Amino acid sequence: MATQARQRLLDTAAELFYAEGIRAVGVERILAESGVGRASFYRHFASKDELVIEVLRRTDTAWRDWLATRVDTLTDTAGDKPLAVFDALEERFGRQDFRGCAFINTIVETADPSSLAHHVAHEHKEAVIDYLAGLLEAAGHPAPRPMAQALHLLIDGAVVTALRERTPDPARRAKESAAVLLAAAGPAR
Repeated sequence: MATQARQRLLDTAAELFYAEGIRAVGVERILAESGVGRASFYRHFASKDELVIEVLRRTDTAWRDWLATRVDTLTDTAGDKPLAVFDALEERFGRQDFRGCAFINTIVETADPSSLAHHVAHEHKEAVIDYLAGLLEAAGHPAPRPMAQALHLLIDGAVVTALRERTPDPARRAKESAAVLLAAAGPAR
């Protein structure tokens, strides 16, 4: 039963934090919506901050697993996978519940770079860059890490623009820019 309560707390918090923001959602609201009692909450988490960190870590794993699976589903060709990332993002941006990137949102809300939440969000961004670098390396790109950083910059820009414009189109525009960058870098090895 304790595991179910923990799961309900995590699921409810993840949904509310993403939809409304970390600061906007208090423990009372999480308890009310999850149906978990205060004592049970504190058996699982010492504080709201600890819950936030666990939600972010779970979100990181789930999001990166989704991205890798989606890219692998979209294409089997190593050379096409870096651009397929943008096709996956376009799908994500088109969802009714799209509210940007949970990690960008966290960085904005927790402006203190020394906070653990900020650190976990930063780790997520670095892990995405590592994933992109791996795709680029597999595609034979001559400079995978710098190009991964450039593609990630396009991704973050597309996320924020998609949220502002309320359309998945920024993913297509970012993909076009990524294609130009990849072409300018020269042929894959």
